Amino acid sequence: MELSLVIEALITAPQGLNDRQLVPNAVGWEKNKNKYVSRCINLAKSMDPTRLAESAADLNLKLMRWRAMPSLNLDKLSSVKCLLIGAGTLGCQVARMLMAWGVRKITLLDNGRVAMSNPLRQSLYTLDDCLNGGDFKAFAAAKSLKRIFPAVEAKGEVMAIPMPGHPVTNQEEKSVVDDCSRLYDLVDSHDAVFLLTDTRESRWLPTLLCASANKITITAALGFDSFLVMRHGPGPFSSAHAKTSSVDMDNLTLSDKGGKRLGCYFCNDVVAPTDSTANRTLDQQCTVTRPGLAPIASSLAVELFVSILHHPDGMFAEGDITNSTSSSGSSEPPLGILPHQIRGSLFQFSQMTLVGHSSNSCTACCDTVVSEYRKKGIEFLLQAINHPTYLEDLTGLTELKKSANSFNLDWDDEKDDYDDDDDDCVEI
Repeated sequence: MELSLVIEALITAPQGLNDRQLVPNAVGWEKNKNKYVSRCINLAKSMDPTRLAESAADLNLKLMRWRAMPSLNLDKLSSVKCLLIGAGTLGCQVARMLMAWGVRKITLLDNGRVAMSNPLRQSLYTLDDCLNGGDFKAFAAAKSLKRIFPAVEAKGEVMAIPMPGHPVTNQEEKSVVDDCSRLYDLVDSHDAVFLLTDTRESRWLPTLLCASANKITITAALGFDSFLVMRHGPGPFSSAHAKTSSVDMDNLTLSDKGGKRLGCYFCNDVVAPTDSTANRTLDQQCTVTRPGLAPIASSLAVELFVSILHHPDGMFAEGDITNSTSSSGSSEPPLGILPHQIRGSLFQFSQMTLVGHSSNSCTACCDTVVSEYRKKGIEFLLQAINHPTYLEDLTGLTELKKSANSFNLDWDDEKDDYDDDDDDCVEI
């Protein structure tokens, strides 16, 4: 009381105060069913932290639409379902960038556990996730996303991806078959797939499934100081009646565009994917990259994805290059050009956009491989997993390499003598 400010106030009591039927002349009392009751206001929406966070996040995106991009489709972004294969350095960054763009449905797939070395580079994990052997990355990442933004529908899936060059025993075959079926269901139930794994061969099966189902597919891959971000082209049998993303606006076909199909991650390979870790020493089995590389590649991957959603032609859009005009002709897409591949280097602090069309001998997306998969299903997948040369034989890469080895080039080793007075020139 010593520190309190005490003020005396004189309040005049209204007449008839002792009458129980008296209704004081005060704000907030309203007549309801011939009775005067107090008026209540529900402040839950204004006080609930979850609703406040959702409102603030949506407001930021709405400001983008009001001030900079009137065509920004927030409903499409909030309804699209994204599957992130790999919850490591790339997966953590991609998930956060997707949430920033308003994506609310995210599934993370990984079978690894959080290690002590992970939290510094993988932004969704903390030291607590590393204790007691480490939590599964997929579950820990989904939990972290919900802590960051409670309105997100994030879930984790723990499973190993069957890979070519990693043969399975008879005892493991049932587990691999179950994993293939489970991955098929996940790809089928999502609109877009991000390939963010460490090894090349782990991207093969998701690439094949996406090509068969005609899903939006984004790949991000890292070197020590270089990166690749690319979008896969539509599947070889894409058509207006094929199953496409539920968020596609125009549902165009490749024939409607009259262009060539863009390639996938494996279209430039002349060898089938195989075990890339078997002969590595322990120090070589860990991905070594400059710390700033993953955030750059992840941001570009998400920006590329959002540009696909807002392009008039969607995943069927042709590949643009830097400073090129829009592939649609007259008007530019709302978010600028839509490249096929983005390759960058931190060594030179450079970046370039490239276009690569699909290959008839691709081990993942060519019509021969997709047709064989649709025809034989799990039998085809087991053949590709257990026999390293199966895909090369099927696509004709084996014959191509034989032809290259049998090609002999005769070099003329004769040296011509030139006088000192002759001009210093060589005829080529």
